[in-house]
Amino acid sequence: MSTAAGEMTHHDHHHHAPSGLTRWFFTTNHKEIGSLYLWFSFIMFLVGGSMAMVIRAELFQPGLQLVEPHFFNQMTTVHGLVMVFGAVMPAFVGLANWMIPLMIGAPDMALPRMNNWSFWILPFAFMILLGSLFMEGGGPAFGWTFYAPLSTSYSPDSTALFVFSIHIMGISSIMGAINVIVTVMNMRAPGMTYMKMPMFVWTWLITAFLLIAVMPVLACAATMVLTDKYFGTSFFDAAGGGDPVLFQHIFWFFGHPEVYIMILPSFGIVSAIIPAFSRKKLFGYSSMVYATGAIAGLSFLVWAHHMFTTGMPVGAEIFFMYATMLISIPTGVKVFNWVATMWRGAISFETPMLFAIAFVVLFTIGGFSGLMLAMTPADFQYHDSYFVVAHFHYVLVSGAVFSIMAAAYYWLPKWTGHMYDETLGRWHFWCSLISVNVLFFPMHFVGLAGMPRRIPDYALQFADINKIVSYGAFAFGLSQLIFLWVVIKCARGGERAPMKPWEGAEGLEWTIPSPAPLHTFETPPEVK
Repeated sequence: MSTAAGEMTHHDHHHHAPSGLTRWFFTTNHKEIGSLYLWFSFIMFLVGGSMAMVIRAELFQPGLQLVEPHFFNQMTTVHGLVMVFGAVMPAFVGLANWMIPLMIGAPDMALPRMNNWSFWILPFAFMILLGSLFMEGGGPAFGWTFYAPLSTSYSPDSTALFVFSIHIMGISSIMGAINVIVTVMNMRAPGMTYMKMPMFVWTWLITAFLLIAVMPVLACAATMVLTDKYFGTSFFDAAGGGDPVLFQHIFWFFGHPEVYIMILPSFGIVSAIIPAFSRKKLFGYSSMVYATGAIAGLSFLVWAHHMFTTGMPVGAEIFFMYATMLISIPTGVKVFNWVATMWRGAISFETPMLFAIAFVVLFTIGGFSGLMLAMTPADFQYHDSYFVVAHFHYVLVSGAVFSIMAAAYYWLPKWTGHMYDETLGRWHFWCSLISVNVLFFPMHFVGLAGMPRRIPDYALQFADINKIVSYGAFAFGLSQLIFLWVVIKCARGGERAPMKPWEGAEGLEWTIPSPAPLHTFETPPEVK
């Protein structure tokens, strides 16, 4: 049934396609939708990045120089929201749209029109969110985690717009996840069994289940904030019998699986790139699949490690401490498997491989600082300091974002038919690598020395390190303009990409190991 539907949409697309710009609005082609997601996420990456530049410009010197403290709070909040929901997640959905059908031998995604809709509601969600910044009283200024009572009793009128935009992003994510699950479970080519699927497909399948499980929880938290603020409920108001800590439990029950949603597809990308440039099969394929599943399962048992300082019972703190330490084991399995894949391989260091190796090293640093934060007594010291900011930026910038860049370089020849400029790619890599460490590594030190996060001013002893950090930030921001230039230049033309640009192990990820030819769904003779 799904086959016939897939062919029909395909047929319609070729024969009744509207011309010009409107084609992009109504497209049901998974590749075009993938490109829309990727361009949108890149625009959001630059928007969120410019907000980070405002933050770092204010923190360049102690004292209040450039922006009002309230505007500073809006910047930290919207920077986080735009980067998480606007840059990282849509980039992964774009990669999923582009690559999953090609990797499993499907003609398109299972639900092509829903696919179109799940993209087109996103620009409106972010227009609403960014528009709230221009309202009287300003936009959201309560952190991307929108803790009550800051988001309820003390928030600006624009909070309703913020909640609405969060709901739209959630709807988009749920539809994207449904599409991935139905496509992978129903539309694999004959012979493409689950344990033959590329790791990228596996990680995305598991990510999709996480999304469906947790996005409704975020919707609940946002709706309860809405009713507390505008409709007189008291979910999070102690005066009415509610509890502000309840908000944190609900939020982090969404929020912790969410951070794995933002890294599992990275694991899939790196598991495609490292074998290709090592000219070797991925080491420990099945253990990688099981480790991904274990991470996803455990991600639901660790949420309160964000809340060690809220006065939980000691038994609960011990449980969440051990559960969090446990989740580092399957993550470590993955890291060792990547290293084992490179071990004695015939490695070449093109740009995608450089980003992938940097991912492994820097993500591991972020993993170690996460292990430090998992220790309850230690976390009492680190909590709400710049050490936490350093930790999650190591896993999200040199983790998720680097893997997205690796994927872009790896698949640009496939997407455009042209090779990107390798020299510029390497410039982008080295500038990003050096600046990202100048930006985030010193934050560990000011954090351990007691500098609080989300505050526009700081004590004088932190001045020197903040100056260095801000230099790193401006350098990292400027480095991304090289990336923009590489992508535009590649899309517009250049050297023709060969059939197998990376000549990896049997052209890994470029040939689809299915007995059936890709353009038909006839059952191959041996299956009959």
